[in-house]
Amino acid sequence: MRMNEPPQVRSRDFKGSALRLLRRLTPQRGLTIAVILLGVGGIAVGVIGPRILGHATDLLFNGVIGRQLPAGLTKEQAIEAARARGDSTFADLLSGMNVVPGQGVDFGAVARTLALALALYVVAALMVWLQARMLNVVVQRTIARLRADVEDKVHRLPLRYFDTRQRGEVLSRVTNDVDNMQQSLSMSITQLLTSVLTVFGVLVMMLTISPLLTLLTVVTVPLSLWVTRSIARRSRTLFVDQWTNTGRLNAHIEETYSGFTVVKTYGHRAGAIEQFDELNDDVYRASFGAQFLSGLVSPATVFVGNISYVAVAVVGGVQVATGQITLGGIQAFIQYVRQFNQPLTQIAGMYNTLQSGIASAERVFDLLDAEEEPADPPGTLPAVGAARRGRVEFDEVSFAYLPGTPVLEHLSLVAEPGSTVAIVGPTGAGKTTLVNLLMRFYDVDAGRILIDDVDITSVSRSSLRSQIGMVLQDAWLFAGSVYDNIAYGRPDADYDDVVAAAKAAYVDRFVHTLPDGYDTHVSDGGANISVGERQLITIARAVLAQPQLLILDEATSSVDTRTEVLIQHAMAQLRRDRTSFIIAHRLSTIRDADLILVMESGRIVERGTHAELLARRGEYWTMTQR
Repeated sequence: MRMNEPPQVRSRDFKGSALRLLRRLTPQRGLTIAVILLGVGGIAVGVIGPRILGHATDLLFNGVIGRQLPAGLTKEQAIEAARARGDSTFADLLSGMNVVPGQGVDFGAVARTLALALALYVVAALMVWLQARMLNVVVQRTIARLRADVEDKVHRLPLRYFDTRQRGEVLSRVTNDVDNMQQSLSMSITQLLTSVLTVFGVLVMMLTISPLLTLLTVVTVPLSLWVTRSIARRSRTLFVDQWTNTGRLNAHIEETYSGFTVVKTYGHRAGAIEQFDELNDDVYRASFGAQFLSGLVSPATVFVGNISYVAVAVVGGVQVATGQITLGGIQAFIQYVRQFNQPLTQIAGMYNTLQSGIASAERVFDLLDAEEEPADPPGTLPAVGAARRGRVEFDEVSFAYLPGTPVLEHLSLVAEPGSTVAIVGPTGAGKTTLVNLLMRFYDVDAGRILIDDVDITSVSRSSLRSQIGMVLQDAWLFAGSVYDNIAYGRPDADYDDVVAAAKAAYVDRFVHTLPDGYDTHVSDGGANISVGERQLITIARAVLAQPQLLILDEATSSVDTRTEVLIQHAMAQLRRDRTSFIIAHRLSTIRDADLILVMESGRIVERGTHAELLARRGEYWTMTQR
């Protein structure tokens, strides 16, 4: 979601996103098939249980009734005797029973029947347990692959993607939404598969007992589906809002915590809390509404299911009394009715989890579908040699971040091998844009950029960037030791090389004052080290990298005057035999540059050495007088 776009208000393609999510299970098709087969087997074994228990009930009931009848009579004679007494109801009941007059309860047969039922339930439980274990493997592998795809995608996205979105919102898609997809898959697939198989298995068993009672049970299903669909349609929008607002809230939290010192310094604590409360309320309202509406699904379907349960109880009692069905049969059928309605209720109740997961899936798929950087050509920049030292040429370069708003127009310049080119000008003149284009964070709209007469668009970005060292005004350090942060510039460097780079950048002179020297742990972002020291460490990182080209974007803006002098000496040594670009506001740092470019509104308005530009008494001279 772009920062200037309104939040999504509805799911665009619920069915398509759900199918796309399920297709991600195909790499685990073998385990998935095994899960389905285990589910079918477990449900098939489990649904037989009530029928067997019903048979045990019939054995007990038949024995109780048979003991009350005179021995020596046949069943038919007992029925005729009952009708002769005018007890037609009892006669009808006997006609539907497998009773032997004078014979009591066969406890041996009852025990064998119950043992069989217990064995079947144990087998069903083991199969369901194994199914759950294998399904967990399928889901975890699928989500692990999804996380890897998201991570790979992030590295293939252009810088433009991150420039137009809040960092916290992107992080929310990568973390919260992926985690929510995992929970939804784990819960939804298990319940959905089990519920669907149970419904079909139970339906078959009910038909074998009584088609009429089965019809009474099934007739309420369309009503349950209509209720579920009606509620789900209204809650789907709120689930999308829930995760969209969660992303906005995370973006605010990430910004506030990252700039906590600034927030405190400028007294914006109350404003930050107020904005947090507003975003938190948005999440609360969307979440409450989504959960409330989706929570209505389960009781509504239970109510509809109970209607069929009452109908079955009444009609089934009449059928038992008239001998159309045995007592054990109606007992088993009532159990089946409960088993039939319970999966429908679970499916209905699962809608909130499913919709929440699909809402997150859409956000993750949006990231996966985002436009990537154009594919890299296979070429590489030539290695640095005697004939190739790093000549850089901008040839009629034009560029705009937004269509119709040019930042650079027909800009041309040449940086000779080993020279130092300084770029100065007011904020927004296009200085940093030159660096972004040279690094191919963005591609030019028109013109060419060449290094040693090779168009940089004809080589891979990794080859290009491997030959460029960069020190930014925003000195960013990673969580790790001071040594690790310097070695980041060249991971294969040995300890002596790292220390030599640290000494060249004057890091060594303060690192020994730290608690553990080079092994001192740097917190995320380097908050436990001063701004100037962070700047020096990033310069040491560039020194260690030994690049062909060097870019210094306000590299000394955060150090004191004395340290700046030391850094200038270090930079002079570093720039030797390297083409360097220096972007600076402090004119004292660029006096010795071989070429100074003065930019304004995307154009070079003056160029020359420090002395030449002062002699012209133009824009550069005006800047020195301020």
